[in-house]
Amino acid sequence: MVSIQLPDGSKREFPGPVTVADVAASIGTGLAKAALAGRVGAGESTRLVDTSHLIEADEQLAIITAKDADGLDVIRHSTAHLLAYAVKELFPDAQVTIGPTIEHGFYYDFSYKRPFTPDDLAAIEKKMTELANKDEKIERRVVARDEAVSYFKSIGEAYKAEIIESIPADQDVSLYAEGKFTDLCRGPHVQSTGKLKFFKLMKVAGAYWRGDHRNEMLQRVYGTAWATKDDLQKYLLMLEEAEKRDHRKLGRELDLFHMDEYSPGTVFWHPKGWAIWQEVEQYMR
Repeated sequence: MVSIQLPDGSKREFPGPVTVADVAASIGTGLAKAALAGRVGAGESTRLVDTSHLIEADEQLAIITAKDADGLDVIRHSTAHLLAYAVKELFPDAQVTIGPTIEHGFYYDFSYKRPFTPDDLAAIEKKMTELANKDEKIERRVVARDEAVSYFKSIGEAYKAEIIESIPADQDVSLYAEGKFTDLCRGPHVQSTGKLKFFKLMKVAGAYWRGDHRNEMLQRVYGTAWATKDDLQKYLLMLEEAEKRDHRKLGRELDLFHMDEYSPGTVFWHPKGWAIWQEVEQYMR
């Protein structure tokens, strides 16, 4: 018998080992559909796990949905992997490196023979949507570190192999597979690509491998992901409005100041610009 204690203090009893998904389903079909991950344990021992995680002994459990901050983080992390999957589909010669979550989204670094273009980003985003619509199952497996190194070397992913080689040899690592794409990750991730619907790629920038300027310049693709279409649209609108109010843009458009090529980094105020600034300064006192 396995006893699961829920956040409200109630308990549910099961005849044997049970997954997070099973517990969610026992509570209700709506929760089962909304579940993205689980939080097991209490206090400092709390950890996030996949909905496929098997609970074999009495445990405390919270079901994580998109309404939780952790749930949104799981969505964004999973979308970063979806991005890498799409890039590998379109650019098989590209090598994957790392793809963490950041505030409001995620990024993924790639090694490729040329910089990605705006047209490339549009194609990648379209491919991500196609892969999401296929609703491919995302599966986790645990392997020995050396086995993981051998696997990634065998498919030509030198950067990923290098990352794993930095892990102690006696430690196992977890791999996540979706369709034809497999990546190294601690997880957790959503159950399938169909859970990832509201995302947008924002820009591409350069980033040195391991942050060292002596290493190769990688292609860093930034994106944002949200739980609902409305949340995504609100965020994009906020960025659009913020850009309209950018003081650097407004300053040029209103002819408040200018930059001179002979004195880089110096701002030259026009008389009316300086007067406006003094009025603002006076108001702020």
